[in-house]
Amino acid sequence: MTNTTLKSFSARLHERSKEIWRKNHTHPFVQAIGDGTLLENKFAYYLKQDYIYLIEYSKLFALGAIKANNLETMTKFAGIFHKTLQVEMDLHRDYCKAFGISSKELEQTEPTPTTLAYTGYMLNAAHHGTLADIIACLLPCAWDYYEIGLLLKKQNGAALETNRYASWIQSYSSLEFAEVHKWLSKLLDELTEGLPEKDLNRLEKHFLTTSRYEYLFWDMVYNEHDWLVE
Repeated sequence: MTNTTLKSFSARLHERSKEIWRKNHTHPFVQAIGDGTLLENKFAYYLKQDYIYLIEYSKLFALGAIKANNLETMTKFAGIFHKTLQVEMDLHRDYCKAFGISSKELEQTEPTPTTLAYTGYMLNAAHHGTLADIIACLLPCAWDYYEIGLLLKKQNGAALETNRYASWIQSYSSLEFAEVHKWLSKLLDELTEGLPEKDLNRLEKHFLTTSRYEYLFWDMVYNEHDWLVE
């Protein structure tokens, strides 16, 4: 099926992922963050797995710098990679401390099967694919988190003043956070201009697969799923 009605490839991806993202947005874990009813032990479980996820996710920006086709793009990817490791990871560690997670406990966290599968899928696609493949894997997390932040902010309004997770919602609904997915979307549209449908379908598959992994990640932390055998 060709992209004949939508203005850009990123718009096509957004349209195709709507149902998956709707399920992400309405997941009990996400909604409980929004209304402040999520148990702290579940949020702590999320924070530890998200820390592991971010380490692997950031590697895609490093690979983006390697596969960039010009210095400007290389510099941008390298900048995001640096900011993730030097700023966002420190903020994440500080947030973990607020929920009683020590640095030692955080560093000793082992990835669950879902975390391994999700990050493994992205890194495999990134290593063997093009820059466009990397972006197709990066986008769902960056873009959907922003939409979740906006949605929870809109749904809960003034009640966020007493919500223990308000800073999380504010962070992901910020214009600063939105800059990453907007830049990635624009770059992906440039890279996919004129590509045959065969290549577009491959990129769409990455986008939809990682969108589904987003749902599986929410479900994993909500139910605290880990290895079933030791």
